[in-house]
Amino acid sequence: MVNSFYDLVTDFYEWGWGQSFHFAPRKKGESFEESIIRAEYYLALRTNIQPDSKVLDIGCGVGGPMRNIQQFTGADITGLTINQYQVNVANQYCEQKGISDKCRAIQGDFQHLTETFEAESFDAAYAIEATCHSPDRRVCFKGVNHCLKKGGLFAAYDWVVLPERGYESNNPDHVRIKEGIEVGNGLPTLATTAEIVSALEDSGFEVVDVFDANKGVHSEHEVPWYYTLYGSFTLKGFRMTRLGRMCTHALVSTLEFLRIAPQGSVRVSALLNATALDLVEGGQKEIFTPSLFFVARKK
Repeated sequence: MVNSFYDLVTDFYEWGWGQSFHFAPRKKGESFEESIIRAEYYLALRTNIQPDSKVLDIGCGVGGPMRNIQQFTGADITGLTINQYQVNVANQYCEQKGISDKCRAIQGDFQHLTETFEAESFDAAYAIEATCHSPDRRVCFKGVNHCLKKGGLFAAYDWVVLPERGYESNNPDHVRIKEGIEVGNGLPTLATTAEIVSALEDSGFEVVDVFDANKGVHSEHEVPWYYTLYGSFTLKGFRMTRLGRMCTHALVSTLEFLRIAPQGSVRVSALLNATALDLVEGGQKEIFTPSLFFVARKK
């Protein structure tokens, strides 16, 4: 399901979002792009990535974070994505930046890491809004543990619902928002913070830190993470506005009718438009975050 999903949505994501397919906490006065890079650099610092580190990026997409972190740290980074189209795009960008000797993407399933990499192959590992696609995080996390040297750090941002902030599994409105996010993003059931911590501990990790990076989402000093989905009426930001998404959808409909865009593009465009509304609503109610941050150490 995930592979087919990304065959269709990768170009939509890159057009609307850029090469880093994730959200980020954003300070007042900070641009969207600056917040994205700051979140990536923070993750690199918390995993103690050094110039001589060998690092695994789990669910790398087209490799935006991987390239930013490589250029920030000088480390050797291997990105893994299930989707071959994303591999091709990511490696093309690495070539363009002249870093393909230190940074590359390969095709593989993060549910089968033990079959892809030898034990203790990496000094550090990270995932950015990727393991929410795992149908069984324990299998994924045990695979990450297998890949890391003893004492190696694994850090991630992950999508979760927030019972500690008011999410109620028996509230039909909350369930509607949760299921809308899941369907629109090709996800299995969204986990909670407690479930992620439990999965890490059961997979041989000591949890060093865990918190919602968006805990100040409605602080006067922050721009809500979901604000970007509103977009802005600038040349660059218009495509992220609701009107901009409607215009894109109309264009995609025309292109699919003319058989220029692949079949299914209109359905994906409609799905992404709908899930944008669910993400905004989940953020406004503070029952969902895309940025649960954790650091865990292999025992």
